[in-house]
Amino acid sequence: MTDAEQREAARQFVNRWMGKGKEDEDGRSYWIDLLTNVLGMDNVTERLNFEKKVVIDGNTKRIDVYIPETRVIIEQKSLGKALDQKIRNSGDVDLTPFEQADRYNGKLTFDERARWIVTSNFAEIWIYDMNQKQPEPTKIALDELQSKYPLLDFLVKKEVKTISHEMEVSIKAGDIVGLIYDAFLKQYRIPDIKEKDETSEQKEKREHKLKSLNALCVRIVFCLYAEDAGILGKRNMFHDYLETYEVRDCRRALIELFKVLDTPISDRDEYLEEDLAQFPYVNGGLFADETIEIPPFTEEIKELLLTKASEDFDWSDISPTIFGAVFESTLNPETRRSGGMHYTSIENIHKVIDPLFLEDLQEEFNAIKQIQVKRTKDKKLDEFQNKLATLTFLDPACGSGNFLTETYLSLRRLENEVIRERVGGQMTLVEAHNPIKVSIQQFYGIEINDFAVTVAKTALWIAESQMLEETKSIVYGFNDDFLPLKTYVNITEGNALRIDWNEVVPVERLSYIMGNPPFVGYSYQSESQKKDIENVYVDENGKSTSTAGKIDYVAAWYFKAAKLMEGSEVRTAFVSTNSITQGEQVSYVWTELYKQFDIHIDFAHRTFVWGSEAKLKAAVHCVIIGFSTSMSKGKCRLYDNGAVEETVQISPYLIDAPITFINSRTNPLCNVPKITNGNKPVDGGYLFLSPDEKDELIQNEPESKKFVRRVYGAE
Repeated sequence: MTDAEQREAARQFVNRWMGKGKEDEDGRSYWIDLLTNVLGMDNVTERLNFEKKVVIDGNTKRIDVYIPETRVIIEQKSLGKALDQKIRNSGDVDLTPFEQADRYNGKLTFDERARWIVTSNFAEIWIYDMNQKQPEPTKIALDELQSKYPLLDFLVKKEVKTISHEMEVSIKAGDIVGLIYDAFLKQYRIPDIKEKDETSEQKEKREHKLKSLNALCVRIVFCLYAEDAGILGKRNMFHDYLETYEVRDCRRALIELFKVLDTPISDRDEYLEEDLAQFPYVNGGLFADETIEIPPFTEEIKELLLTKASEDFDWSDISPTIFGAVFESTLNPETRRSGGMHYTSIENIHKVIDPLFLEDLQEEFNAIKQIQVKRTKDKKLDEFQNKLATLTFLDPACGSGNFLTETYLSLRRLENEVIRERVGGQMTLVEAHNPIKVSIQQFYGIEINDFAVTVAKTALWIAESQMLEETKSIVYGFNDDFLPLKTYVNITEGNALRIDWNEVVPVERLSYIMGNPPFVGYSYQSESQKKDIENVYVDENGKSTSTAGKIDYVAAWYFKAAKLMEGSEVRTAFVSTNSITQGEQVSYVWTELYKQFDIHIDFAHRTFVWGSEAKLKAAVHCVIIGFSTSMSKGKCRLYDNGAVEETVQISPYLIDAPITFINSRTNPLCNVPKITNGNKPVDGGYLFLSPDEKDELIQNEPESKKFVRRVYGAE
């Protein structure tokens, strides 16, 4: 089935089952219907085991539904039965539906043990991943099934390892963005001329068209998200507006809409047509540039926007962190590769931000929760929330903003826990004032690519919108409108190695620097990048170090961070290629950092294989290094493939050892012959044989065998 067909099947299933469901009479029909009609399973009755027997304490019990292929246990309850409520079972044991299913699971043979446990009361489906140490339910309400049916793929697909509705939705969103991008690109009429043959005027026109295309895509996606998330005022506003126009008029309609979205209500034409006047003022500068070029529409573009991007897709559940990465995957892969950009997975972002600051904050909050005296506890909660609102973050190579976005989400989720703790864990009515103190204005970025800057800003706005809704669900009566945008995103467009970071955010206001600077080995750097390194990597007299031309591009970010941090409490953590912790680069990169800034490695992740959300995953081996210019409190932490070791110090080789450098040398340490060349084939390839060529030679000329030797080298 196509996505659209599955969504329609899910909608029909919801209509059939809304408000009905008895455990004994309807359970079997419910699951046959869902698995067959929504998830596309063939021969369902042959592949399910209803009322599978298990023996507990000598008594025969029955599992409601067992799926052998995917090892799923389903415990079904009647409509109205709470899935977290304990129910008296035989043997006078009170168990929740999950505990009941888990009890059955323990009596199955090892090969039958459930990979997943599902509990349901017809109105809700709760999913437990039994690979988690303490399984927590992923919940789907029946009326959410039309958008969340991908979460149930594990019922019919063995290859599903983890559930991530956000991931699935965000990657689909990226695919849709790619289709929109390609469809509009054809309409921009960019001449097919090689860049080296362009005149300066042709180059300027081409760059303006591509910049316009990038801005147009971001604006359209914001409208699609805003209408699905309800922040335009009602759902489907953008869709319904565009639908009323003929294809030839869509371009004009879009230009007029963008102008209206950028105009405050009080400044609008009082005779503005209702279809435009209904749209709110957005603010924030997203729709401000009227110089962007919008090409004519085609039937394909209109159909794509109305059907695939709007009717058949719900943008409200996208993860802004993942979406920033998949959105940027619409860029030309060659552009991305030459710029050295890579997109960090959420898991790897947390490898950076958790030990950098998040674990300490969570620990501090947990301690406050243990305080028994309410007055003291409330005071501490206020102080802690104020602290969260004063932390300031800089990503000096922010790309599509995934580090900034995930950090903002993490900080706001923690703030929402504080707010929930203040109201006693209950959704409650409080004063009408805004309880939110953490703002996206605490987050700063530097990025050289204009498209990535716009994506980063949009991702942060989407994150802000989602977290506002989460706060509204905690505090009854708080109903602040998201639009017009009240906060601005502090992303500076430019080359981070030529910008004074102190002008982006003054060091006295800065708390943490973090990110994933470009990975470009020294032998692959452009002349401009080599110049960047030479200008940044200087000795105490301001002259380029003698080895600046032999270090990876990422090292320049370490130097600039260390220089900015000197004498402050600011701490930094970067993802990097592992080459800066190996071989001769260690001395070239780190000697100046220790000598000039007396840095200290607070924590590090040894080499791990890169994980990315982008379509073209980069095959890179990385390290993460957290450092400061003042000794961190407590011991250092060294992470290695899931294990963590507390150490007294961490050397730049990422081992527990004194800070010593092994330098390259041309003379031996003792009285031995000097090596002039290593394994250096200079035969032009004529003396190398493949295994087949070797066998053929020896067969034809047996005497040659004594001259043939196996060769070892880098390949």
